[in-house]
Amino acid sequence: MDRDEGLTAVDNIVTQFNTYEDFLDSQITTVDLYYLEDEGLARQLVELGYRGTGEVVKREDFEARKAAIEIARLAERTQKKTLTSAGKDLQDNFLKALAVREEDNRNGKVSLNKNETTAGHVLRGALGTVIFIRDRNSHGQEISGYIDYAHRLKIEDFEVYFSGKRRLLPKPTDMSFYNWDSHIAVWNSTPNYQVIADNPEGLLFKYKRDRKILNVDPKVSPGDNSTRTPIQTELYIQAVIFDHISRRKT
Repeated sequence: MDRDEGLTAVDNIVTQFNTYEDFLDSQITTVDLYYLEDEGLARQLVELGYRGTGEVVKREDFEARKAAIEIARLAERTQKKTLTSAGKDLQDNFLKALAVREEDNRNGKVSLNKNETTAGHVLRGALGTVIFIRDRNSHGQEISGYIDYAHRLKIEDFEVYFSGKRRLLPKPTDMSFYNWDSHIAVWNSTPNYQVIADNPEGLLFKYKRDRKILNVDPKVSPGDNSTRTPIQTELYIQAVIFDHISRRKT
């Protein structure tokens, strides 16, 4: 049995039994108790691997996996409670669109029970949202760029954006950034997307999970499992949201 299979077996046992003693008891037969006449001794023999009807799991492995699963569960519950868009009175369509996608981009997957649809397609699998914004910076210069939403969520506190204290704008550290006044152009790959800037047909992004291409040219289709949604907003000159769904094979 390899390491992954071993962890899977332990996880199955850990989720089935509340305590290590409960697991040991499940391995003890009535015949064992009849001959040994001591439940504590029977448990010791199971723990040592001398008796039992199933998988041998050490106490330290059981308790370590039990703790790890509980930490993961609490982290997931905390993550759901700490969505920065939660409880906000969002008026603008752009912020509403970001709020709808926040949880799925934070988690790196789309909730299977979500009712939200994009362009008539139910969202399934892993979601990678790309945000295009064109507007003016604090110096009055026109700028535009593409933002990897999931990546920005990991490195920035979006409370300031959802609360209206600051506007989300592209930066030179984003997937792409262009200053129309200074003609400065910058491209950066992110943990989720590889930037293809030397394409003769225009800028392309390759989603690293499934290696599918996202084409942001408004004159052509955005690509397999991708949608392009222009947003009517009062916050920016132009805003477009691209959703790419990486569908896992089941």
